[in-house]
Amino acid sequence: MAILTIDFGGSAVKYGVWNGIEIINKGKFKTPDTWNEMKASLLAMFKENEVPVEGVALSAPGVVDVQKQMINGISAIPYIHGFNIYSELEELFKLPVAIENDANCAGMAEIYEGAAKGKQEVAFVVIGTGIGGAIFHKGEITKGAHLYGGEFGLMYLNNGQTFSELGTAVQMAWRYCERKGLDKDTYTGEEVFQFAEAGDELAREEVNNFYNYLTQGLFGIQFSLDPEIIVLGGGVSAKKGLLDEINSRMQEKLKEFELNDFVPEIVTCQYKNDANLIGAAANFLTQKNWE
Repeated sequence: MAILTIDFGGSAVKYGVWNGIEIINKGKFKTPDTWNEMKASLLAMFKENEVPVEGVALSAPGVVDVQKQMINGISAIPYIHGFNIYSELEELFKLPVAIENDANCAGMAEIYEGAAKGKQEVAFVVIGTGIGGAIFHKGEITKGAHLYGGEFGLMYLNNGQTFSELGTAVQMAWRYCERKGLDKDTYTGEEVFQFAEAGDELAREEVNNFYNYLTQGLFGIQFSLDPEIIVLGGGVSAKKGLLDEINSRMQEKLKEFELNDFVPEIVTCQYKNDANLIGAAANFLTQKNWE
């Protein structure tokens, strides 16, 4: 069966068709400013699609309450919150609709067909501007009593600062720029990594801080949830040498706490730009009990 897959992002809406094997007919458009404009853009995209589809699968920011059929919490797209978004989209497309949080979708892609395939206990950690993620227990996503399961970025790490504030390459770059007396967006995380490799001492210090904070957060996740595997997603997951640096620091922490029973397995995600779309399709099949 074919499913129209859509990923709501703060700056762009990506879409494609899941044909049972891969995402085809991919495209994107700028995220509209209002809900009515969003619906108009979605309908235009839907009408232009030449592949017959039997359902619509969405990945969206925010806390998705499947039972109440609405998106709660906060996100970069405030107008999608607080109403029955399912019914409006089903009326728009005249098809069944399934929606899940974007980090949960990316995690589902990895456990469905990616780096965590075949695993039962998984923590998926998305490293972007902040940090989010998803938790899988017995092979199924678990959201917690209030649907906040996987919000790893809210963990406090140091001096009242959270994992999201300390453990990302974006925040690393912001700290570097601030210490240089520059606008925080002057340099990217990728550029700070390059400066460090070229011998910039301040950049080296901030890169070292980044790896230490990231490892600290992952250590907390490992020894509170005890997953079989931790999968890292987000742009920085593609950085060469990332896992070597994390594993080296993880070994130091294991030695510090005299933890000798096992070594945490940390891997990077298999799916990159298509993860949310693939996970949205997997969520649709799961929610609708379709093959």
